[in-house]
Amino acid sequence: MVNSIRENQDKLTLQIIKQLKDGKKTEFRLILDELQPYDVARLYESLPQKHHTKFLLFMQPEEIADLIQELDKDNQLEILTKLGIEKSGHVMDLMDNDDLASLLEDLSPDKIEELLSGMEREESRIVQNIMNYQPETAGRLMTNRFVWIPQHYTVREAADKLKVFAEFSETINYLYVIDTEKRLVGVVSYRDLIIADTHEKIQDIMYSRVISVSADTDQEAVAQLIERYDFLAMPVVENEILVGIVTVDDIIDVVISEATEDIEKLSASGKAIDFDTKAFVAAYRRLPWLILLLFIGIVSGSIISQFEETLSKVVALAFFMPMIAGMTGNTGTQSLAVVVRGLITRDVDKGVATRLVFRELKVGLIIGITCGILIAIIALVWQGSAVLGIVVGSSLIMTLIIGTLAGTVIPLILYRFNIDPAVASGPLITTLNDILSLLIYFGLASMFINYLM
Repeated sequence: MVNSIRENQDKLTLQIIKQLKDGKKTEFRLILDELQPYDVARLYESLPQKHHTKFLLFMQPEEIADLIQELDKDNQLEILTKLGIEKSGHVMDLMDNDDLASLLEDLSPDKIEELLSGMEREESRIVQNIMNYQPETAGRLMTNRFVWIPQHYTVREAADKLKVFAEFSETINYLYVIDTEKRLVGVVSYRDLIIADTHEKIQDIMYSRVISVSADTDQEAVAQLIERYDFLAMPVVENEILVGIVTVDDIIDVVISEATEDIEKLSASGKAIDFDTKAFVAAYRRLPWLILLLFIGIVSGSIISQFEETLSKVVALAFFMPMIAGMTGNTGTQSLAVVVRGLITRDVDKGVATRLVFRELKVGLIIGITCGILIAIIALVWQGSAVLGIVVGSSLIMTLIIGTLAGTVIPLILYRFNIDPAVASGPLITTLNDILSLLIYFGLASMFINYLM
């Protein structure tokens, strides 16, 4: 399947290169018209650098705007530079305001001013307003490309306006109703508009209980509301005045971004590391956590050295040591993943947290007893020692319970103190559980050392 897609992509790239070399714009257009913006972007990236300029010359401004929004920032800036101030300004006018604000946010003030100078004044003002909001808020995600209607409109008038602005709007699933002060007072779905009588007033068919967010609402909270109510867009207000909407396609990007961020924290890899990250940069971003864990790991080594005499007397204990530590870390990481995912998708109060802790305690007991009995039988059969089986089995039961609780309680405590629970990374909990599991394991072994020998 993957090979087939790659082969088709390679054939398409060769066809486009041929059309560009021969100057066959009509044939080029026939190919491009059948592609989605994402596919056009992948095609652009696959072309040799020398063909990029002609590729852009053969495209319409609207298509270039769609193309830019599917590329990374380096390629986006490269295209805008190739187009020149006037044409790039026209293309930027056609781009989604939130995507453009995201592109400009990391540039120098001089570069931002240069790029904005080619845009229409009103579009430039809107983009600058969006950039004034804090990152990762509804204000930074919102767009002004939506259809609003006065509440005194008839259905006929609303439909006529919708036809005019359908191309301009990012979505026509909802029409937002405002009063004379531009305050959001209702919402009408496209479906309701179609089935209503043309002479009915909008205020008679609209939903007046509108769910909205303020411009400074965190993007995760917006995502939760859209997921909860199955909306395709969420209105954004300031002092009850409608200033924009956040569409579901932006929320999907947020969900992916937040999930990636949490995975990075859970794996203690720090900032984003992808396939294209240079080796030195990737190592630099991973090292701080790993160095910290290295020193914590030394504690584990010192624990083992304290029980060297016990190990020398019963060598079989060493065989089960990696299993005890590994299983404890695994259960802790599993619980951590469950808690972090739950904190993202729902509100957690004291009652919810208490029920979760007791639930995970029961889980730890069930897992611990099951695995403990299994490993005790293995130890008994392998070494012929019931005492060894009891020591290993009991240790595993206790450490699995502790590991499960640690993976649950630590992120909940961090959440209580408004610290991102994902920073309670898997490697950290695993290392802490290693220390506790070794103390329990060798502590029990020392207590029963006379029976083990």
